[in-house]
Amino acid sequence: MSQPKFAPIAQGAEIRPHYRLEIPKPWEFSRPAELARDYNLAYRPGMGDAGPDQGFAIKLANRVSGKLVFAEGETAKDVLSGLTALALRRASLYGRAPVITDIILAAKLFGYLEESRKELIDYRRKLFFGVSHDHYKERNLVASVPERAMMATPDTAVDILSQVQDLSSITTE
Repeated sequence: MSQPKFAPIAQGAEIRPHYRLEIPKPWEFSRPAELARDYNLAYRPGMGDAGPDQGFAIKLANRVSGKLVFAEGETAKDVLSGLTALALRRASLYGRAPVITDIILAAKLFGYLEESRKELIDYRRKLFFGVSHDHYKERNLVASVPERAMMATPDTAVDILSQVQDLSSITTE
C-alpha cells in the first residue's frame, strides 16, 4: 500500500535523483598483480613465472607417477617436484593453468616415461637430486631447460632427446 500524499516524509527517506555514470574506459594492464609478460625479454633465472591454479600440477604429477621409470638413486618425491616445476613453467609460458601434457613433456624430456640411456640418467640424477627440499635447486632445474624445449610438443621433445648427441646442449642455450 502506498503512502498517502499528506503523510510527512523524513528528508533522508525522500527519493534521491539518479546519477549518470560515465562510460567505462577500455581495459588495460594497470593493476600491480596483473600478468603482463614481455616475450621479447630474456628469461631471468630464479625469477619464476606466475600462473593460475598451480596446485593442480601436483595432482597431475601424482596421476602420472605410476608410469614413471626411476633409476637407482632417484626418489619419487624429487622427480615429481621437479616435473611439477617444469610443468608450471611451461603452463605459464602459454598463460594458462597446467594440463597433463605439461607433465608428460617434462617427463619425456628427461626420459622418465621409459628406460633411458646411462648418460641421460647420470645427467638428470644431478639435476633432480634434492629438488623437493631446496627451492634454489628447483629454480636451477627449471632455468636449465631452454624456452624452445618447453614450448615443444611431447612428440618433438622425444625427437630433441634422440637427435642431440651432447646432453648438456638439451638444457643450456
